[in-house]
Amino acid sequence: MSRGGEMVYIPDDSDFSSFRDQCESLEGWHCRYNKAGVTVWSQGQEESCTVQKIKTRISCKDVPAETLYDVLHDTHYRKKWDSNMIETYDIGRLTVNADVGYYSWKCPSPLKNRDFVTLRSWLPLGNDYMIINYSVKHPKYPPRKDFVRAVSLQTGYLIKANGASACVLYYLTQVDPRGSLPKWVVNRVSQFVAPKAMKKIYKAGLKYPEWKRKHDPGYKPWVYPEQNTLPSVSLDELSVQHADSLENIDETGLSEEHLSTSDHEA
Repeated sequence: MSRGGEMVYIPDDSDFSSFRDQCESLEGWHCRYNKAGVTVWSQGQEESCTVQKIKTRISCKDVPAETLYDVLHDTHYRKKWDSNMIETYDIGRLTVNADVGYYSWKCPSPLKNRDFVTLRSWLPLGNDYMIINYSVKHPKYPPRKDFVRAVSLQTGYLIKANGASACVLYYLTQVDPRGSLPKWVVNRVSQFVAPKAMKKIYKAGLKYPEWKRKHDPGYKPWVYPEQNTLPSVSLDELSVQHADSLENIDETGLSEEHLSTSDHEA
């Protein structure tokens, strides 16, 4: 996604178009899971166990596309439904539809927790919506000792309206976890983690309108840019986060038997 990898840039229409094509295409994708309205595909080297592309799709009845778009933008609401999240916040804005943010993620024990600094961009297109990101470096937010800094090569959502009150959500991600992971982790992501995450987003969409009515209902800076009070960030302050400049840890020896009980919850 980072065009040769040296310059930080804000995605343009061709990037969004390419992302949409990847979400909707089946060519080169292998179905790994298909149950209860959720499908998961993978693309990449099975043997390498890292940097696979994962794509998931879920049909969301009774959730309009614009509601799900709000859910995925609303960092205050995210604390309510994303139990894997440790912390998230916006660092600064680049344009009316691009910003820089921080996200830290609770990995299944005994793996080390990961965090990201990403450049995120979004595009509403009539009845469809897209949000995409990739990892960048910001001088004030270097890697922390208590997390493994991972790299999003390309991650994003495509929300497609399916009538006035339903939608289909695609989530596509290619992340370098900066660690040699055991094979069971890779399998677990497609068979358990990804489907569970999609169901959580769907449920969050069902509950969002009621929650938002009680929590600053008119505040949606991703829809109304004039509400955005984040400090401006210049592209010159940022650089592309190259995976090879980060610590790489070997977790291949970790056993699935050591998973904490909470990781088995459906």
